[in-house]
Amino acid sequence: MFGIDFVLLGFIAVNVLAAMSGAVFKPGPWYEALEKPWWNPPKWAFPVAWTAIFALIVIAGWWAWRAAGGFAGAPWAFVFYGLQLLLNAGWSAVFFGMRRPDLALVEVGALWLSIAVTAALFFRIAPEPGALMLVYLAWVTFAARLNHKIWRLNPDNGARLA
Repeated sequence: MFGIDFVLLGFIAVNVLAAMSGAVFKPGPWYEALEKPWWNPPKWAFPVAWTAIFALIVIAGWWAWRAAGGFAGAPWAFVFYGLQLLLNAGWSAVFFGMRRPDLALVEVGALWLSIAVTAALFFRIAPEPGALMLVYLAWVTFAARLNHKIWRLNPDNGARLA
């Protein structure tokens, strides 16, 4: 009657692994002491937003996979999907783990680009997964701006970009 969709479970698993970086590399006292812009969201907003975003990333990947007929149907789309997950996980390690807002800004730029490419490739497969990735891209655009502003407000908490 109800079959287990192992592909969906796989997408959930890889996204949970990527999201775990945020649980390993937490903001903590260092982040709390940083000066932040007036428009910085409250602490509770980040886990809520990221939970919703990761749900969208799972659905987008699974939808594109089914529409493409698997990896062979759109290999570059899924290579970039994996890349954006790795970069997503890496941002928390760089910003919170290494305490380097400057390097995290470079990293989030690469993340943004990988999401944009994934969205474009997903749109070629089907419009719905591409549109879901645009929601993610919008959030990362906001997060990148916040990262930039925090770096600018706290020049002693990370080397300056050349």
